[in-house]
Amino acid sequence: MSFTRKAVALLGCALAAVALAACGEATVGSGVTASKAAAKSDPPGATKSDPPGAAGADAVATSAKGARAGVAKEVVDPLEADSYPAPASVKHASAATPAKAGSAIVAAGAPSDAEIRSELKQMQAVERSASQAQHLRLTPVAGGESIGGNGTIPIPTSVPEVIQKVIAGANEIADFPYVYGGGHASFVDNAYDCSGSVSYALAAGGLLSAPETSGQLESWGAPGPGKYITVYANAGHTYMYVDGILYDTAGRSGVYASRWQVQPTDNEGYVVRHWPGL
Repeated sequence: MSFTRKAVALLGCALAAVALAACGEATVGSGVTASKAAAKSDPPGATKSDPPGAAGADAVATSAKGARAGVAKEVVDPLEADSYPAPASVKHASAATPAKAGSAIVAAGAPSDAEIRSELKQMQAVERSASQAQHLRLTPVAGGESIGGNGTIPIPTSVPEVIQKVIAGANEIADFPYVYGGGHASFVDNAYDCSGSVSYALAAGGLLSAPETSGQLESWGAPGPGKYITVYANAGHTYMYVDGILYDTAGRSGVYASRWQVQPTDNEGYVVRHWPGL
């Protein structure tokens, strides 16, 4: 090989070595940068703070404190004292999502909304009879007006499926503790106030996409009472009737007493709302 060819070959090797070193440095540099970035970021699945109600069996007081922070324009419930507020020592597991609660408990073989509409005239007498029989099965807790046992009510098959899901959702959290602000930062919580309770049940039926305060529920749906569901709301408190049965946090006889009530309440001073067609 001539001197010129050797020089060219050596120069080519030198350039290749420089390029390889540069690539290696870039690779190492990228790895270091990625490592530093990974070190600065939270590990997968980690959160800087637990959202209210995200962990089961959290202290109710902790849940309430977090939930209040996430509530917009919430007004203090004037009936909070009648809702048997839970002490800080009370713990309760978190609820399922409203959608899961609604779909898991709906009676099997329920008729569709179209079937209900087509058979409405024939079923009115059956509905009245079923409603009366259902009321007779509701047993108050001693010393109070709320339902005993596990706090749930039977889900009738003679009502539209959406109403069955609302009842199923209401049943899911019927005996949960009451804490002001509970159920507002998230539907999944371990305690619910008046509007958090109503919001959860409505969401189970697909009638609400996010928790609302009692003041916001004043404009939910359409004005006036409904056939199956009627919501009563003002700036400080809210409750509803579902298939003729009262669902309210006020009037319960204990921390775990049911939100389903066997006695009517005074509806004066409340805006009356319903969902169109229901």
